[in-house]
Amino acid sequence: MKTKILLLTMVLLFSLNIKAQGMPTYDNTNFISLVKQLIESGKQTAQMIKSVKFLKDAKEAIEKVSSVVQQLRAVEEIAQNNQRLIQVMQNDLQDILNSPYIKPEEVTRIAESFDAIVQNSLDTVEFMGEILSSDNLKMTDAERAEVLKEKELESKEMVSNIKTKTKRYKDIISFRKMQDKVNNRETNY
Repeated sequence: MKTKILLLTMVLLFSLNIKAQGMPTYDNTNFISLVKQLIESGKQTAQMIKSVKFLKDAKEAIEKVSSVVQQLRAVEEIAQNNQRLIQVMQNDLQDILNSPYIKPEEVTRIAESFDAIVQNSLDTVEFMGEILSSDNLKMTDAERAEVLKEKELESKEMVSNIKTKTKRYKDIISFRKMQDKVNNRETNY
């Protein structure tokens, strides 16, 4: 009978599909893999931050170079305009003042009007030198470039103004020359 009970107990135990709960198992490989992924992600993030900083520095450097190039172009244009003023003063003004068709009282007025333009040009060159060489003005490169651009426009205006005055005085000389020929012509009737 003992065997029957033992046999019956065993059959019951196997037929009931009993599951035993044991100790939970912990997989170290998954944890180690996660830590490695986090470390690699941190390295990539650090590298991306360095790349962003490098790109920002490069952008700032390009902006500075661009600003300097703009300043140099403005300075070059102002220098060319001043050269044009000097050429007009050397050639055309001398011809105008030496013309017999310019009255003596006009010589002073003509010389003064041209002198005002030249003085303005010299003031522009002096101011430009101060802007470019002095840190006392505490200007950013953009502000400095803007001021130089304004001076460049003023310089172009001066060249235009002096060309207009030169043309006007040459036209006056031409008109007076023609008037002199008409008034002093010989009549053969």
